[in-house]
Amino acid sequence: MQTHSQPMIGKWPRFLYIVGAVAAVVGAIDPLEGSVLILTGTLLLSLACFLRQEEETKLFLVAALLTGTGVAALFILSSMGGFGGTSELSGWWGLTILPYPIGWILTLTLLIKRKFRHPKH
Repeated sequence: MQTHSQPMIGKWPRFLYIVGAVAAVVGAIDPLEGSVLILTGTLLLSLACFLRQEEETKLFLVAALLTGTGVAALFILSSMGGFGGTSELSGWWGLTILPYPIGWILTLTLLIKRKFRHPKH
C-alpha cells in the first residue's frame, strides 16, 4: 500500500537535478562570484543521483568534491590577499584552485553525456 508521501518523494530527485543543473550552468556566467552557485549545483546533482541510485552518483560526487576543494582554496587565497603580482604568495599557489574548474568541467561533461543518453530528461 502506497502512502501519500511516496509520490512526492519520487519528485524530489528530479527537482534537485534540474535546480542543480541550472545552478551549475548559470554560475559560470561569473565563475568567481558564481563559485558558490556552481558548488551548490554540483552538490544538488550528486544528491539527486544518489536518491535515484544512478550509476553516475560517484562521478557527480567526485565533481562536487573537486569543486568544493577548489572553491575553498579560492576563498582561502582571496582572504590572504591573492597570489602572484604584488602578493606575498607566488603564482604557483594558483594551482590549488585547479580542482574547481576540473570539477565544473566534469559536471558539465556528465550533464551533456546524460542528455544524449536520456534525451527525454
